[in-house]
Amino acid sequence: MNLPLSIVMTGTLITATAVASGADAAKLRTMHSQPSYVVATKQVEVAVTQLGGHMAPVTFFRDSAQPVRPYHITPWQDEKPSKMPAPVLVTLRGDFFCLPFGGNSEAVSGEKHPPHGEIVGDAWKFVGTKKAGDVTTLTTAIDTKVRKGRVTKELSLIDGQNAVYSRHTIEGFAGRVPLGHHATLAMPEKEGAVRIATSAFRFGMTCPSLFSDPKQREYQALLPGAKWTDLTKVPSSWKGAADADLTRLPGRYGYADLIQLANEPWEKTGGPAWTTATFAEAGYLWFALKDPAVLNSTVFWMENHGRHGHPWNGRNNCLGLEDVTAYFADGLAASTRENLLTKEGVATAVELTANKPAAVNYIQGVAKIPAGFENVRTLEFTPGQVTFVSTTGQRVTAPVRHEFLKTGKL
Repeated sequence: MNLPLSIVMTGTLITATAVASGADAAKLRTMHSQPSYVVATKQVEVAVTQLGGHMAPVTFFRDSAQPVRPYHITPWQDEKPSKMPAPVLVTLRGDFFCLPFGGNSEAVSGEKHPPHGEIVGDAWKFVGTKKAGDVTTLTTAIDTKVRKGRVTKELSLIDGQNAVYSRHTIEGFAGRVPLGHHATLAMPEKEGAVRIATSAFRFGMTCPSLFSDPKQREYQALLPGAKWTDLTKVPSSWKGAADADLTRLPGRYGYADLIQLANEPWEKTGGPAWTTATFAEAGYLWFALKDPAVLNSTVFWMENHGRHGHPWNGRNNCLGLEDVTAYFADGLAASTRENLLTKEGVATAVELTANKPAAVNYIQGVAKIPAGFENVRTLEFTPGQVTFVSTTGQRVTAPVRHEFLKTGKL
């Protein structure tokens, strides 16, 4: 089963060697061992690595007494370089766009992609920076070889806002493919300190395949292939053990697990699909907004010191909240054939056309919250604004141009 992308870019596309008229070159700085393009406003500073296009560190509220850096930087980034099992691990940090999303261990029609695709491990070219009104945009691009095409990354900031607007335009990469964002948050060590909430979903499923392999000194705690409808009641692998509450993370120290939620459509929920992570003790929440017609699922990668091989060495603690159209993290082969999700009517691949560029629009940001906020109950969308309503009845409104998800324009 495949899903056509509903947001299409038309007109002339900027090339990888062109620079926007009058734009200054982005500042290039080494950030946690990786040369990175840096773009900023008074409120937000974004670094995106040349290698792989990984977005982190990102500093929100940089003009305040308490700036926020929510994204994970893997612990080996500042160590002496060593050979990695996959190119994506060299820079692994923050958010990055994956094409094809997943492990890609199996060749398909002669194509053999690296984990999460070439674009997460190869070099991106600088295209330009520009300022148009209150919008500042950094543009980079990459040409793919395994399946010919080009991906153009536009990261935009708006003066006075604490949000990052991402637009990835895909040209020439024809055929069916899983894709998505791989946002990865830094997690505190205190169990249950971060509260998770999402927009309505049809059902959730625990990864049916072996996600963490004990032969590789990796361990998982959730029951493989279980289907459920409540994030607070996810079955454990052990008979008689209490269900896991995935709205309170981190949990299950020493384990690494993967689940996927099938989001309800925009038409049913009356607005974008969303995910939030509330860091109450730190006084903020992180959010992601998307069009579920383009990215129809959310994958949770809960890595709580559960992998002990190189380069993990039992020290990695992070939370991936990955908005995708894909079959878990299994990659191209599993996502483009019939599987457990397509049997439930959930598309796990999109159909790309060589002569019709397609775009994926996405928004991530941070909002400060008052004491007692606890967790998000729902989001309310009004023109140019999002209101986060807490389980305790508190309301926080932030300027966010969520209309971008449909229009691709700011």
